[in-house]
Amino acid sequence: MKILLPPSETKRPGGDGAPLDVDALALPSLRDERLAVVDALVALSADEDAARAALKLSAKQGGDVLHNRMLRSGATMPAVDRYTGVLYDALDAASLSSASRRWLGAHVWIHSAPLGPIGALDPIPQYRLAAGVSVPGLPALRRHWAAPTTAAIAGEQPPFVLDLRSEAYVALGPVPHSVASVYVRVVTEHGRALNHFNKKSKGMLVRALAEDRPRIGSLRGLRRWAEPRGVVLRDTDDQGIVELVVAE
Repeated sequence: MKILLPPSETKRPGGDGAPLDVDALALPSLRDERLAVVDALVALSADEDAARAALKLSAKQGGDVLHNRMLRSGATMPAVDRYTGVLYDALDAASLSSASRRWLGAHVWIHSAPLGPIGALDPIPQYRLAAGVSVPGLPALRRHWAAPTTAAIAGEQPPFVLDLRSEAYVALGPVPHSVASVYVRVVTEHGRALNHFNKKSKGMLVRALAEDRPRIGSLRGLRRWAEPRGVVLRDTDDQGIVELVVAE
């Protein structure tokens, strides 16, 4: 099983890892697309005013432009530790055992805007780029990433993909039809969609999976794991979509 997670706009600063090595990231067939975005962001960040305008940043967020300027040379840390926010706070990867972290590294891709899907333990620098931003010198990120990312996932041939991304990141790389997958919505028992608890529940779900480290190769296998864990997965009328049901 592979799990696709969204990134987070908020990130932990610093790091003690070596600079970004694009060739060492998961899904290596995306190398050229990654280098194109890195090059474009570094070039854009040479002009702080232009970068803030393109990235929709305030004057107080000029530090984010510096992070992009240092994409090739900045310190790195594992992606699952770099991202913060509701989902990643609930996942709390830093407190997991070494075995559980290795499981995350083997089973989780985090879909970043500048680098595409990367492994949970792939070391990355701090950066600023969201899915809906247009970078000068590049086509829209959806056009840049969608087809290559879908092809890269197909090339990995995972038996089953659990897609926990937001819709904006699904658009940057839909799971191919050739791969069995399910997209997860978080709802209450009465079917009400959630926002804050959507992210928190996804983080808690991935943490539970990392703690148990199950061998899952299908939706049926996911259900077998979920039931004794008290995780409620409900079918919907939409093919390929299940609901993760949480208490209000």
